Amino acid sequence: MNSVSAVSARVPAAAFAVLLGGVSAALHLGKLPPAVPALQASLGIGLVEAGFLLSLVQVASMTLGLVVGLAADTIGLRRSMLTGLVVLTAASLLGGAVGTGHFGNAQAVQWLLVLRVAEGIGFLLAVMPGPGLIRALTPPGADKAALGLWGAYMPLGVALALLLGPVLIAWGGWPDWWWALSLVSAAAACWVWLAVPADNARPAASVGATGGWSSRLRATVGARPPWIVALTFAVYSAQWMAVIGFLPAIYAGAGVPAGWNAVLTAVAAAMNIVGNVAGGRWLQRGVSPERLLQLGFGAMALGGVAAFAQVGQGADALGLPPVFRYAAVCVFSLGGGMVPATLFMLGVRMAPEPSTVSTTIGLMQQASSLGQFLAPPAVAWVAHRVGGWHWTWTATLACSLAGMAMARHLGRIRLAAAVA
Repeated sequence: MNSVSAVSARVPAAAFAVLLGGVSAALHLGKLPPAVPALQASLGIGLVEAGFLLSLVQVASMTLGLVVGLAADTIGLRRSMLTGLVVLTAASLLGGAVGTGHFGNAQAVQWLLVLRVAEGIGFLLAVMPGPGLIRALTPPGADKAALGLWGAYMPLGVALALLLGPVLIAWGGWPDWWWALSLVSAAAACWVWLAVPADNARPAASVGATGGWSSRLRATVGARPPWIVALTFAVYSAQWMAVIGFLPAIYAGAGVPAGWNAVLTAVAAAMNIVGNVAGGRWLQRGVSPERLLQLGFGAMALGGVAAFAQVGQGADALGLPPVFRYAAVCVFSLGGGMVPATLFMLGVRMAPEPSTVSTTIGLMQQASSLGQFLAPPAVAWVAHRVGGWHWTWTATLACSLAGMAMARHLGRIRLAAAVA
């Protein structure tokens, strides 16, 4: 607690406003998993449709991440975050209206799909400027601590959504959940508007001496390290979103009461925050990035197998007891948290030039979103075909092994650069 208080004392209120903006955007990313059972009951959507609703928010990120990374300084960081929060507010308001019964089920699902894409655009506009805004708003010496707080915006927002969503859905239905989050986004936008200085009032970000956006784009996409970092991020985020995103549906199908379902899923998601913080501390203490990546992906591999693998089906199935399966999911999420903490640091260090850091981060976001877009429908399709979730471990193991292989490659690149 003392270390958290020390960080808070050095981080200005404007930076916390930016952090709230990121958390409020992540709430929209995490609002769908607890609503899947209610959407299935009210609209009759299937598992694969639910998978696409989970992943469509990533469409904007996987298509526009690199572009927004290039254009962030031109757009204006504060203006970009405000625009994203307004889009999220409007899309969530309209999404709640879709659930009021004025549309047929097929029409309602179509509208939810379209609005989910709009939320993806809002999410991207809101979170991409976050690191740049925090760097600009925090005094020298406090930026690393503030960026460490920013690194937890995603698991914090998702965990809060998984915890609070079932309560509000049980009380007023899933449309009220959509409307409640629109109010959160509107409040976050107001705080950013009031607390963060206008873009033209802050010093312009350093762009180096590499010319315009086209030269930065060529430098980034023409170098191997940014691609490897981005692909490593993709295989991490794909499996984490597939597992955490479907936990409410998995536990609901297993007969877990709604209250316990929410708490168990939120705690599992929150374990990722612990991994992020621990990864950052170990990096500061000199643990090599490739070793942390190996540990993180190793924990995800073991946790995924232990949580889902079983022999047989039904009453005769052989696998770990439910308590140990849940502990394995927590290990999966906690160990995985070390991966993004390490990859963001590598993304900054392995950018081809100082002026291409935001472009490299944009490429990472794009690859991460592609993984999150493809994995939930794929895992849902496998579960539908085999009649359960007991083969999910094959997907998590494949992603973890790929991540460990790329971590070794990144280690060789880093050592070669240090020798040179």
